[in-house]
Amino acid sequence: MTNGDADFPDLTDLPVDAHAGAEVPAEYATEPGFRSGFVSFVGRPNTGKSTLTNALVGEKIAITADQPETTRHPIRGIVHRPDAQIIVVDTPGLHRPRTLLGERLNEVVKDTYADVDCIAMCVPADEKIGPGDRWIVDAVRTIAPKTPLIGVVTKIDKVGKDAVGEQLMALHDLLDGADVVPVSSTKQVQLDVLLDVLTQQLPEGPKFYPDDHITDEDRDTRMAELIREAALSGLHDELPHSVAVDIDEVYEDPEREGRLKIHAVIYVEREGQKAILRGKDGRRLSRTVHNARKEIIELLGQNVYLDVRLKVAKNWQSDPKQLGRMGF
Repeated sequence: MTNGDADFPDLTDLPVDAHAGAEVPAEYATEPGFRSGFVSFVGRPNTGKSTLTNALVGEKIAITADQPETTRHPIRGIVHRPDAQIIVVDTPGLHRPRTLLGERLNEVVKDTYADVDCIAMCVPADEKIGPGDRWIVDAVRTIAPKTPLIGVVTKIDKVGKDAVGEQLMALHDLLDGADVVPVSSTKQVQLDVLLDVLTQQLPEGPKFYPDDHITDEDRDTRMAELIREAALSGLHDELPHSVAVDIDEVYEDPEREGRLKIHAVIYVEREGQKAILRGKDGRRLSRTVHNARKEIIELLGQNVYLDVRLKVAKNWQSDPKQLGRMGF
């Protein structure tokens, strides 16, 4: 899987002091006082980071699922404001790894910490702060000791005001008095307040992306993620961690004008997992294709024919060669 978009220049490779004196293309130029920079949402798996990213950007760019460890690579979503451009980096949840894939995901997260202007620690309102949260905060402070750290209490619509207040105080204490903001991504509560707090942590400078861009994710990666999300729907065991998707081929349908043909492969680690994803008489796989196709049509704005095959890549999560082929 690759990131980046060749259709427009990317200012993220400018030197640190480029904001101050470099020649900036007109489409990236801003008025004095404009702020721009990168913010990373961190936290345990399944704390609402991807849902929050989508809510702030205003469009679905990160898949969500009931299972933890759904996010597999950093996803940059772009929030455009009159006074700022905030690039939100949704990362895989930092966790104690059980596989080579888990180790590599943790390394990606740590590299992300070192390159952002602000880190937002996410804790859900309906779960007590525990050792996993403290482990993450310690890791962040070790890797990026000078990067500003704020707190975000997510999912406040799931509990009462007293429980939200208790969680705010607990997170405030965990972060040694840092700013803490309560939000509900699904109910659109306090999102502007969070953006205000994040904006104040960013340096002054030009835009990194044109106004019409909401992510730097390429088309095929976004389609693969939508297929993986559809495949994970309704699964509640260990199988989700074994699922990977690769876009094999995309081309214009020679038999129907305006239709795109997409061929994709869902990889699992064992034959039994393949049977689960196929379902009785192939019904689960058909539902996966149906749901993913709807999402892809909405993403691309055109009709698509989606063909999805299931393949076994034995123990791919711990195989360096297979991980490399799948982009990890």
